[in-house]
Amino acid sequence: MKNRIIFCAAICLAILAVILLALLSPVSHRKQAKHDSKPPWADLSLYIQQPHSKANSRSNNMQLVPSPDSGIFVFRRMLTKGLENTSQIVGNAQGFIIPNEQFGRSSFNIIYLSFDTPEYSGSLSVHAKHIGHENREEMTVVGGTGSFAFAQGIAIFLQTERQASVTDTSYHLKLQLQFPK
Repeated sequence: MKNRIIFCAAICLAILAVILLALLSPVSHRKQAKHDSKPPWADLSLYIQQPHSKANSRSNNMQLVPSPDSGIFVFRRMLTKGLENTSQIVGNAQGFIIPNEQFGRSSFNIIYLSFDTPEYSGSLSVHAKHIGHENREEMTVVGGTGSFAFAQGIAIFLQTERQASVTDTSYHLKLQLQFPK
């Protein structure tokens, strides 16, 4: 009988110790540490434009298939912080777009935005589902790498001013991104 009492008391003390550790442990009540300085969302405002120097335009690789019936765009442009010629370059925008009803949901209609700055390093993929010839286009951000890992959200392309040539047109890009927690 004495052995049973000692056994039950040991079991009760062990259960009590586990419960007290769970309730009083500072680890369980501490707020989540901010080991990652990246917020769960980001709003970025950038510009997509033609390189302005002759050295950059040789390596620009901006091509517009000139046939108005085909409407295929293959491009590589620079991402800048502002619209001015002297604005800081933060990355590149490149893609292959077929603005046609038959290819509207195609996986080929992707714009890749790559960033190389001290604050952001990585890339974003923007899916261009419904491309029209409007001054404002809203597209879906479907993922990213680096600083933008697993990002999702909206990319809004606004035409800044209409140029004589489509290849000279600049765009204001507004990114509204969400990151997983």
